[in-house]
This record gives sequence, structure tokens and C-alpha cells, in this order.
Amino acid sequence: MIDEKSKKAEVLPVVRKNGLDLKNASEELRGDREVVIRAVRQNGYALRYASEELRGDRDVVMEAVRQNSDALQYAEQLRGDREVVIRAVQQNGCALQHASEELRGDRDVVMAAVRQDGLALEYASEYLRGDREVVMAAVRQDGLALEYASEYLRGDREMVLAAVKNDGHALFWASKELRADRDFMLEAVKQDVRAFIYASVELKRDKKVVLAAVQQNGRAVYYFSDELRIEMAECWAKCMDCEVKNDL
Repeated sequence: MIDEKSKKAEVLPVVRKNGLDLKNASEELRGDREVVIRAVRQNGYALRYASEELRGDRDVVMEAVRQNSDALQYAEQLRGDREVVIRAVQQNGCALQHASEELRGDRDVVMAAVRQDGLALEYASEYLRGDREVVMAAVRQDGLALEYASEYLRGDREMVLAAVKNDGHALFWASKELRADRDFMLEAVKQDVRAFIYASVELKRDKKVVLAAVQQNGRAVYYFSDELRIEMAECWAKCMDCEVKNDL
């Protein structure tokens, strides 16, 4: 255990095992470059306890984000440093939330982020959430990123199908017009049967859409209403009855 009276020789081996113990070191040692680098290499979050000067030291911050990308939140002076931010988002796309406003509007930075984690689209600038290429990269990585796309792109057939292909639940974020479009829903349920859950009320009773869902995955019946399941069971029973009579 170290405290503010501990010497550098005592602190170094301690922070090497647990970087967060830096918080117990003296103010002088929290401003010592060697001690802080040793700490952030073990745990990037240790940057939080470094001196203001070292939290603005590029080499120290790079070491911290290399170990834990979320350490970027403690590097107030370097949230606008392109190289530091790209290093962080390549490890964890959602570290984009800690970047400067300017870099959250930088296309290359945002692309790096959404390719690592599509949900990082949430932290992109409004303009880039309407950029077709950026959003496509995001939904291909995680279909649920469609939630953060512009209203226009949430009504784009190709975009929504790409999202649904990754995760059928993405259809929840699609425009009402698409969820009520018969041709579109036929394609959507072929990509992922879970898309059926979010079809319009009318299309959930559409024979072609229902058949397409069942053909894609027999478990689609679990997404049908009780009324529809009863209706299908009655139909099936009638068919079976006809087959029996024909055999006789």
C-alpha cells in the first residue's frame, strides 16, 4: 500500500501491478512521467489521476488509450488530436463519444469508429449520420445502428435491408412506410425472420408475407398473433382431413 509519503522506488512496483494505485501517490509522483507511464500501461484509467500536465502529454495519453480506449475521456487537451482519437476508436468505436466536436464530424475518424462498432454512429455529427457510406458501414457492422441514422436513411430500402440482414430487430427503426411496404417486407423476412415482428398490422396477416416468413424459418410462428396461429391450425387441420379422405 502506498500513500503520499511513499517514495518513487516504492510506488513504481505498486503501480506496475495496479495502475489505479496512482491515486494514492503524492502530487509530485502523479506528475512524474515514468511513474505515470508505468501506471497507464497497466491500466489506462490511471490517466485520471495523473497531473494536468501529463494528461496533456501525447506519449502518455497514447500509452493510456492503447491499454484502454476510454482513457481518452481524461485527456481533455488531446480529445482533438486526430492520431490519438483514431487510435482510441480503432480499439473501441464508442470512444468516439470522448472526441472533440470537430473530430466527431471528421469522416475518416467516424468511419474508423463505426467499422469497429456500428453503434458509435450515435456519437457522429448530425451531418455524418446522414452520410450514406458512413451509415452503411455502421449498419453492416451492427444493424441496430440504424437507430442513429438520419430519418431519410431510415426510409432507404437498401440501407434498411443491409441493417436487417445483420439484425432483424433493426427494422424497428425503419420508417413506417417501409414496414407497411409489401414488397419490402417480403425481402426483409427473407433476410431475417425476426423482421416480421415489426411489419405493419396489415402485413402481419398478408398470406405472402406470412408464407415467406415461415419458409425462411419455421419458428416464425412464434411471432404470429394468437388469432393467426389459430387460423393456420384450422387450415392445416382441414388440409389433413382432405388428405385422409382422399386416401380412403
